[in-house]
Amino acid sequence: MTFDDIAEFAAALPPLGALAGLDLGTKTIGVAVSDGMRQVASPITTIRRRKFTLDAADLLAIAAERGLTGLILGLPRNMDGSEGPRAQSTRAFARNLSRLTELPIGFWDERLSTVAAERALLEADTSRKRRAEVIDQVAAGYILQGALDRLRHLPPSAA
Repeated sequence: MTFDDIAEFAAALPPLGALAGLDLGTKTIGVAVSDGMRQVASPITTIRRRKFTLDAADLLAIAAERGLTGLILGLPRNMDGSEGPRAQSTRAFARNLSRLTELPIGFWDERLSTVAAERALLEADTSRKRRAEVIDQVAAGYILQGALDRLRHLPPSAA
């Protein structure tokens, strides 16, 4: 099941359990996971996109292996808040993925997450080659951390 509203997503989650954040690109999917208390997001891997069934199998294997309780997908909105082709593609991916899993799937506005990730990697003096290898998973970490911070500040009835 997919949720646009973070409070509705929170209501569908068990009280504890790790979440995954996903940064869907055309060539890769950045993956980050949280701890079971949902405090900290950690980038873990980048999946090379092939075709949906293989990408979904990779994601669901990570979910099973780590005992994840939900997924957050970065929703690439335009700067004016509207949704373009990339956002529609992300929604389609989520719809198709929701047919394969019972895990709740939420969306998080990912505007500028890649910019923030790039800036953090530059400040850490990361080489260009290494930045290219990890940018998507670091962006997924920013997406997931934003959602975790918001979940922590929801009223108790919503969370």
